[in-house]
Amino acid sequence: MSINKQAFFKTALQFFFCCVLAAGQAVFAADTAPGNHECPCCIENFPDLSIQTPSSEKPYILEVQEALKQTGYYRGDCSGVFDEKTAQAVRSFQEKSGLAPDGVVRYHVWLKLAAELEKATVSKELSPPSGEVSVVIDTFRRKLIVLSDSAPYAQFPIAIGKAETPSPIGNWTVINKASGWGTGFGTRWLGLNVPWGIYGIHGTNRPWSIGSMASHGCFRMRNTDVERIYPWIKTGTRVFVVGNPFGYMSGGIQRLNRGDNNAAVRYVQEKLKRRGFYNHEPDGMFGRISERAVLQFQKKYNLEQTGQFGTREYEILGLW
Repeated sequence: MSINKQAFFKTALQFFFCCVLAAGQAVFAADTAPGNHECPCCIENFPDLSIQTPSSEKPYILEVQEALKQTGYYRGDCSGVFDEKTAQAVRSFQEKSGLAPDGVVRYHVWLKLAAELEKATVSKELSPPSGEVSVVIDTFRRKLIVLSDSAPYAQFPIAIGKAETPSPIGNWTVINKASGWGTGFGTRWLGLNVPWGIYGIHGTNRPWSIGSMASHGCFRMRNTDVERIYPWIKTGTRVFVVGNPFGYMSGGIQRLNRGDNNAAVRYVQEKLKRRGFYNHEPDGMFGRISERAVLQFQKKYNLEQTGQFGTREYEILGLW
């Protein structure tokens, strides 16, 4: 069989460049990406806002009012209505920042607001901790505490997950780190080994959200703060997240069904395991094995065998 040498070398060259490109993409992904899927709390949307903005954009208007309030440009109530008072505060900020004072919050204005707030909250310099580093995240106080040889060394304010997308309560380990991984993560990312999703500690371009329940479960820090702790925290560092998986910050007591994935499921799995109904490592994912354990539990206690975990099940396990 004859071979067209020119076509052969052209094909071989194309294949070579495809391999190099794929390898480069794989190395880049391994070095920078926190996982195979982008964390939903880090997908940041910065819509244009103005006095014509409809009330359907209330969450974003509340954000910009809060940002302007924290930077001292807005002194009214955060109403979620982009009124003339809000527009005037935007114009004042734009003038001070050397921007065209048109009263419209565009992407570059959002970023300027974030930078202004970061600049106003820079804390004192800290030398690296000398002992073994671990981290406690207190979801009640919304604080991240860095420990050095188990003693508190420094603490920083954070934002946690919303009630409908709660932060993962439990004991975790830092499994990956990245810098500059997209705008949604701020400037640094510290990924945790939560089995039911992608969660981590990261910076944010929404520093006005710090101290609130704002994310899809991740722990947001100011960029200056996460940059400070980033060199201290190595892969393998233990992270203890303190909270109540059944409290209001986690959405309260809810019926658990097959397909649910959260800290409440993990806690129930642990309780069922102690009673001999669940024989696997608790992972927070309500699948076939968890459903079977619940059915066995319901059968023993003469409950309706639904495979779902509800009020009576909580009561018998002493969780309600």
